[in-house]
Amino acid sequence: MILALSLTGCVSEQRAMRDSVSVPAVTQAMKRQITNAVDAGDGDYVTRSLREKSVADPQNLAVRLQLAERYQQLGYPELAIEHYRFASARFPQDASVAMKFAKSLRDFGHVEDAIGVLVNFCDRNPAPPPDLLSLFGVLRDDAGHYTEAEKSYRAALNSSPKLAYLHNNLGYNLLLQGRAKEAADEFREALTLEPHSRLANDNLGLALLAQWKTDEQPKEALLRWESVSGPATAHNNLASVLMEQGRYADARKELEIALSYQRDHPAAAANLRLLSELDGKSAVVSKDAGKSARSTSFWKRVRNAFAGKNDSQRTPAEESAVSKH
Repeated sequence: MILALSLTGCVSEQRAMRDSVSVPAVTQAMKRQITNAVDAGDGDYVTRSLREKSVADPQNLAVRLQLAERYQQLGYPELAIEHYRFASARFPQDASVAMKFAKSLRDFGHVEDAIGVLVNFCDRNPAPPPDLLSLFGVLRDDAGHYTEAEKSYRAALNSSPKLAYLHNNLGYNLLLQGRAKEAADEFREALTLEPHSRLANDNLGLALLAQWKTDEQPKEALLRWESVSGPATAHNNLASVLMEQGRYADARKELEIALSYQRDHPAAAANLRLLSELDGKSAVVSKDAGKSARSTSFWKRVRNAFAGKNDSQRTPAEESAVSKH
C-alpha cells in the first residue's frame, strides 16, 4: 500500500540520467563513434578544454573535478565516476573528493561500493570531518546497515554536537530502527539548535506518531506539520498513518478535514481514492464534509496550549535542520 504523505523529503542529489532516444538507423559502430567523441570531448568545447587542461596538469584537482561534473551534466555518470576515482587516488586525504566519489557511486546505484570508498578514507584518515561521517551514515542507512549508520552519526556528533543536521540524521536513523522515543529526542535537539526546520518538524511528527499512545502526540504532530505545510497537509499526513494502522473510519475523517481546507490537495485526493478501495466507500467528499470538525474550538484550545499559554506544554523553539541526506 503506497500512501501519499506530503512531507519535506530527505535531500539527496539526483543522478543525471542519460536521455534514451530510440533511433533504429544508428548502428552499433556509430554508437561507439558517438561514445568515443564524448570521451574525447569532440564537439563540446567546454569538455575538450577541460580534458586538455587535465592532461597538461594532472595534479590540478579543480580541473579534474570540473571535468567529472561536466560529464555528470552531460548524462555520462560512468565517466564522471572514473574521474572521481582518479582524483581520489591522487588526493587520498581530501575529504571533499572522497565524498564526491562516494555520492557519484551511490547515485549510480552502487551503494556498497560508495560505502567502501568512505571506509578506505576513514582507515587512512583517523579524524574524518563530520559531514563525511554524516554521509557515511546516510549510505549505511540506504544499505540497511542501521546499527553501523548510528555509529557514524554518533562519531560525527562527538566532535560536532551543535550541528543540527547531525541530530536530525541520527533521529531519522533511530526512527528506522523503531526507536521512536529516542528519535523524537534527537529531532527536538535539532529544533533547539536551529529554529524553523521543515525537516525536523516533519520528522518529529513522524516520531511522535510512531509512539502514539496518547492524544497529545497526534495533536503535537498535527501542529508541527501545520506550522510548516498548512492544515490540509497536516491532516492528510495523519490520515496516512491511520490508514497504515487500519483505522479507516478515523482516516476518512482526517481526509475530509484536509479536503475541506483544500479541495484540490493532490496527496489527500490520492489517499481518499486508495481508502475507497480499502473500505469500499465513496471516493467523493461532500461539499460540507469535514467543516464541522475543523470549525470546533478544539484546535483553538490546542493552539493556545502549544503557543505557550500553558508553559508546561510549550514546545521547543522551531529551528531549521539541514536534512538528511
